[in-house]
Amino acid sequence: MALLPILRFPDPRLKKVALPVAKVDDSIRKLVADMAETMYEAPGIGLAATQVDVHKRVVVIDVSEDKSALQAFINPMLSRCEGSQTGEEGCLSVPGIYDKVERAESVVVTYLDLEGKEQTLAADGLLAVCLQHELDHLNGTVFVDHLSLLKQTRIKNKLAKQARVTA
Repeated sequence: MALLPILRFPDPRLKKVALPVAKVDDSIRKLVADMAETMYEAPGIGLAATQVDVHKRVVVIDVSEDKSALQAFINPMLSRCEGSQTGEEGCLSVPGIYDKVERAESVVVTYLDLEGKEQTLAADGLLAVCLQHELDHLNGTVFVDHLSLLKQTRIKNKLAKQARVTA
């Protein structure tokens, strides 16, 4: 396994739309393992392949307290979204920034597992939010895109300042 570099907003590669995985094979399983290691190290609860500059429809999520419930979603698609909830979100590609985002309260996602078998999962709460957040990444959307233009500008300026300070 290897740690992968995480792209930082406003990197234009975060806007790329990920392509479907044609076949779940060892290279995809290695990508999932590397993404999981990267996510845990960051630390985070979700990571989309887009965030590590791999433009394939692959997501890893673990919302457990003890990092014991890793889930991999290959070619995930939301087939149902219901209700509404607003909660604070953060993102490994937008470090140190948190803001409120409105999301569906419950979702149903269809995806391929690591064996290439189709699965369906109903989710609510944090897992539903995480799925929506990570699928946004696969479609070239970062959570700050859901915020006002004023907030987006402030976030870009804050991150640019952080980059100058650490350079």
